[in-house]
Amino acid sequence: MKRIEAIIRPTRAGRVCAALERVGPGGPRISQIEERSQGGTRYLLRGATYKVDYAAKSKIEVIAEDAGTRIIVEAMREAAFTGDPGDGEIVIYAMEDAVCIRSGGKETMA
Repeated sequence: MKRIEAIIRPTRAGRVCAALERVGPGGPRISQIEERSQGGTRYLLRGATYKVDYAAKSKIEVIAEDAGTRIIVEAMREAAFTGDPGDGEIVIYAMEDAVCIRSGGKETMA
């Protein structure tokens, strides 16, 4: 099993979830996070300029069988792509096991 985690622009989260629904890995987990940006972002507010070092991002996590990992990653990448800096990244983690809290049994990811 693999845990696939994508850190993407919040404006692309809907597209990524729609792409995941088409390839069928099951329900993704979505979180709103902040990520430290390299150059920061500058805002003009009431005549003063402010620099913010953190940018809002969305984190989408999916747990999938090994065989479907490449299809899921490609669907996420295509849906999140804008071609501009800050599109994000996708990280794939190996998972040894998953346990259902309610029943105590092993989770099936199909």
